[in-house]
Amino acid sequence: MAAQCCCCKAPGAEAAPARPPPEPPPALDVASASSAQLFRLRHLQLGLELRPEARELAGCLVLELCALRPAPRALVLDAHPALRLHSAAFRRAPAAAAAEPPCAFAFAAAEPGPAPPPPLPAFPEAPGAEPACCPLAFRVDPFTDYGSSLTVTLPPELQAHQPFQVILRYTSTDAPAIWWLDPELTYGNAKPFVFTQGHSVCNRSFFPCFDTPAVKCTYSAVVKAPSGVQVLMSATQSTYVEEEGVYRFHMEHPVPAYLVALVAGDLQPADIGPRSRVWAEPCLLPTATSKLSGAVEQWLSAAERLYGPYMWGRYDIVFLPPSFPIVAMENPCLTFIISSILESDEFLVIDVIHEVAHSWFGNAVTNATWEEMWLSEGLATYAQRRITTETYGAAFTCLETAFRLDALHRQMKLLGEDSPVSKLQVKLEPGVNPSHLMNLFTYEKGYCFVYYLSQLCGDPQRFDDFLRAYVEKYKFTSVVAQDLLDSFLSFFPELKEQSVDCRAGLEFERWLNATGPPLAEPDLSQGSSLTRPVEALFQLWTAEPLDQAAASASAIDISKWRTFQTALFLDRLLDGSPLPQEVVMSLSKCYSSLLDSMNAEIRIRWLQIVVRNDYYPDLHRVRRFLESQMSRMYTIPLYEDLCTGALKSFALEVFYQTQGRLHPNLRRTIQQILSQGLGPGAEPSVEQASAGVDSEVDADTPALLLGDEPPSSAISLRDVNVSA
Repeated sequence: MAAQCCCCKAPGAEAAPARPPPEPPPALDVASASSAQLFRLRHLQLGLELRPEARELAGCLVLELCALRPAPRALVLDAHPALRLHSAAFRRAPAAAAAEPPCAFAFAAAEPGPAPPPPLPAFPEAPGAEPACCPLAFRVDPFTDYGSSLTVTLPPELQAHQPFQVILRYTSTDAPAIWWLDPELTYGNAKPFVFTQGHSVCNRSFFPCFDTPAVKCTYSAVVKAPSGVQVLMSATQSTYVEEEGVYRFHMEHPVPAYLVALVAGDLQPADIGPRSRVWAEPCLLPTATSKLSGAVEQWLSAAERLYGPYMWGRYDIVFLPPSFPIVAMENPCLTFIISSILESDEFLVIDVIHEVAHSWFGNAVTNATWEEMWLSEGLATYAQRRITTETYGAAFTCLETAFRLDALHRQMKLLGEDSPVSKLQVKLEPGVNPSHLMNLFTYEKGYCFVYYLSQLCGDPQRFDDFLRAYVEKYKFTSVVAQDLLDSFLSFFPELKEQSVDCRAGLEFERWLNATGPPLAEPDLSQGSSLTRPVEALFQLWTAEPLDQAAASASAIDISKWRTFQTALFLDRLLDGSPLPQEVVMSLSKCYSSLLDSMNAEIRIRWLQIVVRNDYYPDLHRVRRFLESQMSRMYTIPLYEDLCTGALKSFALEVFYQTQGRLHPNLRRTIQQILSQGLGPGAEPSVEQASAGVDSEVDADTPALLLGDEPPSSAISLRDVNVSA
């Protein structure tokens, strides 16, 4: 029989602090208030109960640690005001060589009245273990606008390298990392839905943790959910224990806190390859299966040929409702991706391949600090393009790269070449949210630096060999840029002898720390067969006389173009807006009906042209789009443009008609856009109260998860956000 810990004898009781805990140490990572460098985190166990009716998660966290020096005074973890800590306890654990199996968790029966307490841990009896737990004093202090510090007092006799456990029981409500959806906000309208999004520092509202990518550990979880709800996690092993009504998960490889992810809802699986399946709501499953069947295995095999064995076992994909705040997230074993991207075949391909690449670059080898996020995103983007070159050819890869670099230069014009966020190594001040660094420089300037390194060695395949060796050396650890560059020069000693790291104007240090555009960009001439027609058509539409140019342009059939060609063409028109009214009229006559039948990535660009040029005859298409699209990546750019121009009243009208189908976080963000668009201090409308609009404007809403610019900025979120 398992021994109960004494902290659980009075379920739900608060632990009375025995003595004031010491002041927390200074932050060791600007993204973290933790004392991570004082401890080794061996494993974390989660007992989780999902309570969708209350939009609450009840949790028990068991951290398995050992101190790296004698008698540390306190353990400091990252937490969040959304977490309510019920108790903290200490338990001695067996030595690593005799580690005990994971503990069990007991869940209270649901009864009328107050909410049941969080799960109770039950530890197995093991030789040499001391099963008794003792309460610990704890304190929660404000740390930043995106989190808190949790200070737990430790027993004074704790010795260095002595394994121990800290048990924390808590509930989490209104947490930035946890997105609760009522059934009507899903595609099937059948069951409640919940998902987590931890990148980059949101998971501290999911469970107390060392919320820094420098710290990795294995994890296990036991999850109880309402009957009929499928639960998935980013884990290498998963089982459903029917007699207990719980799901069990285990991740055997060490991962940082932000990659612990959970999703639960009306999800069904379909195999799409020997080690891959898709999960989706039943109404989406046939489309998801047909678009990805066989393809994921092709991409995984190509990546393995380039960078070595896939080390995570399975590669599954779960399609999430349109409330998912980003396009895709590389959670190990289980990529999260927004369902609306299923409309856009080429974007779907690129986004999934990018997440596949993260299996090596980001998940296996991780940037140790958020100040060097390019180590994950720049390398993953490079690997993504090597995979697409292997599977779809160099021309397609060059087209997609040209499209993204165009967006990079657009963002640079808006931010300015001296913007500090255009550095690859951005210096974060203490307490600044590292999510603000998620921009196209992280991806595309990082990619250009990696591409430059590949050109220095003169052979992409030799560079592939280097990256394979780099992954093998550093897998399951966290690195800094110097680790990558030192490994590069060691792998290519002839380049080190040539001092390529100090070439005038292209110094490695300048690549990392100079603001502005990339110091060098790739040769994209192999994509000219696809990009040249785009340039030619754009030139026709900006030539005079217009009637002759329009006649010539109308002879070009863009319906046969690739999606990235059409998107690149429309982006060029967007860059040139406002356009002469007669040009917009001719464009609409030539393309509007055709574009209206294309995917959302194309339609959003055409509709932004309509809005930025105040072209009223096509406003009904804008209305129809906003009535059908509930994804922030499509709605927010249009609302931004509507409120920047003369169409604020139109935006208000559409918002009032559609707000009931928007996720509350998205609704608040659009309210903020509408308020700012109406002028300083203005409310959206005096009719707001009767319309039932939540008047709260939350500048730190999870809808701004990746550090999007405030809505008053001229930067469209579409230009900022890409797959994580």
